[in-house]
Amino acid sequence: MQNAGVDRRGPSQEEVQRQLERILSSREFRLPERARKFLEFVVTETLAGRRDYLKAFTIAQAVFGRDANFDAQQDPCVRIEAGRLRRELEHYYLTDGSADRIVITIPKGGYAPVFEAVRGAEPMDMLPLDQSDRSGLPGPGLPGNDAEQADVVEDTVGRDTMNQRLPRPRYRLLAAGAVIIIAAAATVFQQMRSPGPERETASAADHRPTIIVERFESGSEGKLASDISRVMTDEIIEKLVRFDDIVVVTAMPRNKNGEASPEALYALQGSVRLEGSKLHSTARLVRRSDAAVIWASNYDADMTVQGTPKTQASLAGDIATAVARPFGVIFQSDTATIAGKADAFSCILSYYSYRSEMTVQAQAVAKSCLQQAVEKTPADSNIVALLSLIHLDEFRFSYQLQMKSTSATLGVAKELAERAVRLDPKNARALQALMLADFFGDDPAGALVAGAAAYASNPNDTEVAGEYGLRLSMSGEWDKGCTLISEAVGKNAGPRGYYEVGMALCAFMRGDTQAAELWSRMSDLNYNPMHRLVLLSILGARGKTQEAEEQLDWINSKAPALIPNVRREVIKRLARVEDQERFFAGMEAAGVSVRGGEALKE
Repeated sequence: MQNAGVDRRGPSQEEVQRQLERILSSREFRLPERARKFLEFVVTETLAGRRDYLKAFTIAQAVFGRDANFDAQQDPCVRIEAGRLRRELEHYYLTDGSADRIVITIPKGGYAPVFEAVRGAEPMDMLPLDQSDRSGLPGPGLPGNDAEQADVVEDTVGRDTMNQRLPRPRYRLLAAGAVIIIAAAATVFQQMRSPGPERETASAADHRPTIIVERFESGSEGKLASDISRVMTDEIIEKLVRFDDIVVVTAMPRNKNGEASPEALYALQGSVRLEGSKLHSTARLVRRSDAAVIWASNYDADMTVQGTPKTQASLAGDIATAVARPFGVIFQSDTATIAGKADAFSCILSYYSYRSEMTVQAQAVAKSCLQQAVEKTPADSNIVALLSLIHLDEFRFSYQLQMKSTSATLGVAKELAERAVRLDPKNARALQALMLADFFGDDPAGALVAGAAAYASNPNDTEVAGEYGLRLSMSGEWDKGCTLISEAVGKNAGPRGYYEVGMALCAFMRGDTQAAELWSRMSDLNYNPMHRLVLLSILGARGKTQEAEEQLDWINSKAPALIPNVRREVIKRLARVEDQERFFAGMEAAGVSVRGGEALKE
């Protein structure tokens, strides 16, 4: 059925070109220059009638500077950058572009853009470039780095498949709904705390978002489809309960009067459909307070590849990860929205918000919140683990947070991590904190034991998988570690651009400096000065001394203490001498002489 809000006749070339310029000039279009070139290239080629030539190979050469040996199966740079671009276009049309008449999308399954004109919107030349009809929306949108998979489609809120778009009013409703998750949660928490003494002894888990998993519907007739829908539901529940940040229920909570309780903030709904050996599944997360769909996705798989049981388990894992992963849809928030609160869920939100922002101010707010929460609920393993992690951040992100790392700070983090594990030996977040405390405490063997336990506890937790992959890699187990990092990137793990620097190191250590530079530039270079240090070494190894000097100038300006202490910082992170020497060789080639405990610019 044709969308009533879209003019299928399409806009003119001039309108598309003006829309492209409008997007690229918007402060809400936040991608680096390479992604901008990507968008400009595919739009220009499509307008020129060459959309059929927009393949990964062509884009890799034109935009990424790859040579004729480029293999899209081995190097996913185009696929990943396309995912980031799709996400950022979505963010733009939820913010600055919410009133735009011309809509540019890049449908899944290819790289050719689609241009549509929305009926009822004002012509673009009537709107100033800085106009935004935000309807109360905030600035920064959904963080993340997409890695597109041919068999898994993970969409953000409000995105229809292929060429279809939601009507404009619904876009605004869903976007605004995503913003008020925190407000809705706060209201529920207040209701939960108010009745009296019974609430004062309630478990800390009562303050966390509760998801009711409804049985997935069968879209096909027959017993097989019915069985698959039942098993899929059970598999999703089993994988969701491993995430300690949420509470999972299978029936609507009831109060003493038998009335439906407001404690189930979200409902996970879905369906499965069979077409021969192909299994098609849809899933959506609905906020119960206003029935807004805040996330939706489609998944497809061929059951002959892995067999029915493994296919069901794999899709269930993808759905559980998309719904409950840290930094995902439930945990997107603005620190200012929750400042001053110290219940468990608010502090969890505050922590993930701080890790996305990585600012001194956000860190202080999150740390204070977690300290208060631990005092109120000292037996909450998850909160104690996050407090451990935020102390660890003062050690591993000291140059970004402008703090002096000390052994005392590391000692506090280690003590908190051990306490969190004692409270709940199977808590993946607690084991993750212990892994990092051991790693930076110069106990890589202990770190890998804790990391393996964390990963075994919840392999679908993208932060556990990504951090464990980093520690494996930096301990010298590059093959195993880089596989986990790659999977984490593919599932949008962590803050934007965080694990890409791990992929850069993976490529660098295997001698592929071209791929290493690409991954390094895809990371968030402003997230941590150490990210720029990685790029500096890679550029030195590639003989790009002028570009390396630019990175060195930035480091000396923003983190002047890093280069004088660089040898210590690198050795603290790379366990093997041969890996350290490869890194230092890149720095030497960039003109930085590393001697003993200090480094000097030649």
